[in-house]
Amino acid sequence: MATDRALPDFDDRTDFEDADRGFLGALVPGVVKAADGRVVFDNDAYGFLKDECPETAHPSLWRQGQLCARQGLFEVTEGVYQVRGLDISNMTLVEGERGVIVIDPLISAETAAAAFALYQEHRGERPVTGVIYTHSHGDHFGGVRGVVPHGAEKGVPILAPAGFMEHAVSENVYAGNAMARRGLFMYGVQLPKAPDGQIGVGLGQATSSGTIGLIPPTVDITRTGQEETVDGVRIVFQLTPGTEAPAEMNFVFPDRRALCLAENATHNMHNVLTLRGAVVRDSRIWAHYLDEAIEYFHGQYDVAFASHHWPTWGHDNVVGFLTVQRDLYAYMHDQTLRLMNQGLTGAEIAEEIQLPPGVAKSWHARGYYGSLSHNTKAIYQRYLGWYDGNPAHLWEHPPAEQARRYVDVCGGPDEAVAKAGRYADDGDLRFAATLLNHVVFADPDNSEARNRLAAVYEKLGHGSENATWRNEYLTGALELRQGEIPGGVDLANPEMAMALTVPMLIDTVAIAIDGPRAWDDELTIDLVLTDSDERHRLTLHNGALTHRAVDSPRTPAGLTLTLAKPQLLALLAGKGIEELGITAEGDATLLARLLGYTAKPDPTFPVVTP
Repeated sequence: MATDRALPDFDDRTDFEDADRGFLGALVPGVVKAADGRVVFDNDAYGFLKDECPETAHPSLWRQGQLCARQGLFEVTEGVYQVRGLDISNMTLVEGERGVIVIDPLISAETAAAAFALYQEHRGERPVTGVIYTHSHGDHFGGVRGVVPHGAEKGVPILAPAGFMEHAVSENVYAGNAMARRGLFMYGVQLPKAPDGQIGVGLGQATSSGTIGLIPPTVDITRTGQEETVDGVRIVFQLTPGTEAPAEMNFVFPDRRALCLAENATHNMHNVLTLRGAVVRDSRIWAHYLDEAIEYFHGQYDVAFASHHWPTWGHDNVVGFLTVQRDLYAYMHDQTLRLMNQGLTGAEIAEEIQLPPGVAKSWHARGYYGSLSHNTKAIYQRYLGWYDGNPAHLWEHPPAEQARRYVDVCGGPDEAVAKAGRYADDGDLRFAATLLNHVVFADPDNSEARNRLAAVYEKLGHGSENATWRNEYLTGALELRQGEIPGGVDLANPEMAMALTVPMLIDTVAIAIDGPRAWDDELTIDLVLTDSDERHRLTLHNGALTHRAVDSPRTPAGLTLTLAKPQLLALLAGKGIEELGITAEGDATLLARLLGYTAKPDPTFPVVTP
């Protein structure tokens, strides 16, 4: 993470020229509201970025915020348009023979509808004749109902990479609550939009908070080289699984000479592992697919655009851009492995590694969203996990217990706070934060320690070139002063729920079981799904709920429920068997007994205190 406030000494204007190129008009005011008047996205809140960078922000990050805050409709090339600045992601529109193909309809229906209305204002009314999801993250499909309302799906092909549905919905099944809580820190959701607050996330400005939907794909892209024609527009695809997302793809419009790079190559260093949490991505395969794209699409485009940021014009410029992006992820991967095999730990590698000058001098390789520090730690984690091989780290006390012992060794909380102050005065904010954090975890009610730690977090945040680090620090400071702040993402979305497979739905119950309470119980329930011809046996034993598909069970279950998937969803939402008209054979009390062991997750669990 860069803390030097000096800007890099290389060309500063090309990105601004490209970010403004093709501008046709903006949404005025740049605010999107839900039907009930609630604001779901406010780009105008970033008007302060037009001013000079203050002392409370890193100049390089301020520059990135200025670029990302540009809002409006832009022409990419003839027949290809982008709406930028109305969500964290871009919505791209490609004109066909009868209407328009929408690529990545943002997070929320409200922002997607506003983006589509802005396009129509400048290009005339055209029907949506196709939708392409570039990959399986919610900011690239969640707003689809804003461009394809309920009842309008007929005749509109929805294209997506193979495996899209599984990955699009599974992320919220297993760790959704934890990710949502941590996401408040990463994106700075609760922070004021201000020079000393949230100034963006590096990849865009902010995430919208409107209505999320999902229309399942009707056309799967299963291989590189697959060609599809939508509304008279020819598209050639490259599958890139396991890169920025588990299911992702690049594609070219040969007749428009325009290349879509999805989120595989954007104008910043991306995350190998997001701070909100996720499965570690494979930077090795990421670099491989970028290299493949350079060769596979060579000579077929004059402009490249992505799902975030601004396009790059000129074939040679795009090749140069892709080459540096390829080298960025390959270098991080290979040098982490080299240092790892020399015995360095993840934390040590993060301190040791430096990007080569040919990469570091590129603005689009700067760590605004991902960082070299946490990406190299993630690569280490992917290969070797949490344990660094030092037995002293094998069985450490949990944070609060460890903190009490550290504070005792320091001579008590007052002395620990005083020593932390001396480290802060000497410029070692990192260790000051560590020491003060121990005091807070040892004594959460110590207001002096909380306030001093908040002040240190603010200094770290204001000095950070990385937007997500800034947001993490400043949100930590906010919660130290105000306590846990409610808010987050509503995970109970009907269309997302319907997209879950039956095994995934059962998993949502399994991970909610309070195991110790269920240790001494044992039961079996069969679910017979009439609309998908499935039968699943659920077994609760030793506090663990397991399940398997069965055709002809060898032994009868304690309860057999015959039902359709919507009934199963309603059942899990708390409605009764009789109320839903579900056929039940056996002991109907078993379901209530099973669900009685489930516990609701805490959406405001503490992060910066024990």
